[in-house]
Amino acid sequence: MGRPPGRAGLPPGVLQMLPGGADVGEALITDPHVRVISFTGSTGVGRRIGELAGRHLKRAHLELGGNSALLVLDDADVEAAVNLAAWGSFFHQGQICMTTGRHLVAASIYDDFVEALAEKASHLPVGNPATDEVALGPVIDAGQRDKIHGLVTASADAGAVIAAGGTYEDLFYRPTVLADVPITAPAYAEEVFGPVAPVTKVESVEDAIELAAASEYGLSLGIVTKDVMRGLAVAEQIPTGIVHINDQTVNDEANAPFGGVRASGTGSRFGGAEANIEAFTETRWITMRGEPARYPF
Repeated sequence: MGRPPGRAGLPPGVLQMLPGGADVGEALITDPHVRVISFTGSTGVGRRIGELAGRHLKRAHLELGGNSALLVLDDADVEAAVNLAAWGSFFHQGQICMTTGRHLVAASIYDDFVEALAEKASHLPVGNPATDEVALGPVIDAGQRDKIHGLVTASADAGAVIAAGGTYEDLFYRPTVLADVPITAPAYAEEVFGPVAPVTKVESVEDAIELAAASEYGLSLGIVTKDVMRGLAVAEQIPTGIVHINDQTVNDEANAPFGGVRASGTGSRFGGAEANIEAFTETRWITMRGEPARYPF
């Protein structure tokens, strides 16, 4: 008789936790008993893990960073698009790999979009979710808060306009809208991982496609348009692991394969029985004969 399952219902030995830093991670990756590595985290650490895994001829499934784009095409309903945009950038204080990191908005509706998104952001309550009815809580720590603020101020110095937010109190960073963001600005080019919505004007759908596809990341993508088939045609030209037409970028289902391409990871390997079985098992070919085979020589 083995030990009874733990409080979570898992048999003994299924889940183990080893606290530590890079040294513990490297020990796990290089240990011959570990045959498959699954990692969720930053692209920088993922590159290091991929190098180690390759050196030891081990499979590595990497779910890494993102800077996902939301394309708001010229036929989109502005109110609906802003509702999606706010959730995509501000949900969980933007601390999600799929967070909407770049808003590429058609020139014909750009001013209305920025005004409405800034208005919404300015009225979202920020505070302690354990005690108050709020839309945003605190960011994870002071280091991340300072990184967020540094990206916002550096982007403003680069020409972006702070249309809403850009301030904080303790760990509570206000939902921030940056307008007229140059594609060279840090908040556009880098993963902010905070409640910041950088908005950039595009003159055509071709420009939007080009900008969305130019990122080194390829995790999630949102496209807002009244013409679903047009949205599908746009999606086919932008390499990402996930696409949501007429929805924002932060969507996940446990039964659907999840993952990104390029610097966002090594593809859809999480979620869904088939994807998980393929990722974490090995195929073995076994043949049997009742009598030994006979060959010509």
